[in-house]
Amino acid sequence: MIFGMLARLSRVRMTLGYAATLVAVSVALVVLGPRVHDRVVVLASTNLHNLARGNLGTLFGSAFVTDAGPMWFWLPGLVCLLALAELIWHSGRLALVFVTGHIGATLLVAGGLTAAIELHWLPLSISRASDVGMSYGAVAVLGALTAAIPRRWRPVWIAWWVPGAIAAAIAAADFTDAGHAIALVLGMLVATRLTGPVRWTRVRCALLGVGGAFGCLLLAHSGWSAIVGVIVGGLSALAADLITRSRRARRSPVVAAPEPALNS
Repeated sequence: MIFGMLARLSRVRMTLGYAATLVAVSVALVVLGPRVHDRVVVLASTNLHNLARGNLGTLFGSAFVTDAGPMWFWLPGLVCLLALAELIWHSGRLALVFVTGHIGATLLVAGGLTAAIELHWLPLSISRASDVGMSYGAVAVLGALTAAIPRRWRPVWIAWWVPGAIAAAIAAADFTDAGHAIALVLGMLVATRLTGPVRWTRVRCALLGVGGAFGCLLLAHSGWSAIVGVIVGGLSALAADLITRSRRARRSPVVAAPEPALNS
């Protein structure tokens, strides 16, 4: 029994290792006090100030420093999301998706902020804004799960997440939310190179449910943006479902009614 449990846990070793690292770093920062915590956040942030000074290590280190409220609230959702992806594609591909979303979205957001500052659309102070956490990578993993969704439901899945994420980012008017939308699209682009769809078991469906709820919290973490994201995403998903059903009905062969037999 113990060996069987260990064998099952080994299938999600990257997820468990990453979660354990997040917990260890978070506990250490709590023990060291708020002054050390704030200093570490400043040094690990992938903001324009750090990147412009050549602190490229923040692209890696920022994924292990969190500043997103109580860990007990969001860590189970993160574990479910990453574990599902690792069960489907194994550790290497999970790492590829996570790193692509984390670094790719960070650099694209940095480029957009640089242009906005140069055009005087945003103040220079935003270049020192704190930006740490695992959210870009996690949202990219959520987007990559598109490859695992059955083809019948894939248009609805995409129509729910992409318009909803963009609408939530516009409503929030925050560069982090824009980064989430970018990471989601990056994950979906990586999904085109992944294997899918897959066989969905009860465990995988449960992981998707919890992980999907966690993804909603990441994409719309304020009340107003959540409302806007849900409304836009819901309407887009409904429209995609209606269009898909209409196309499927048109492609279905029309069976001709049998002609009545002639009496001899």
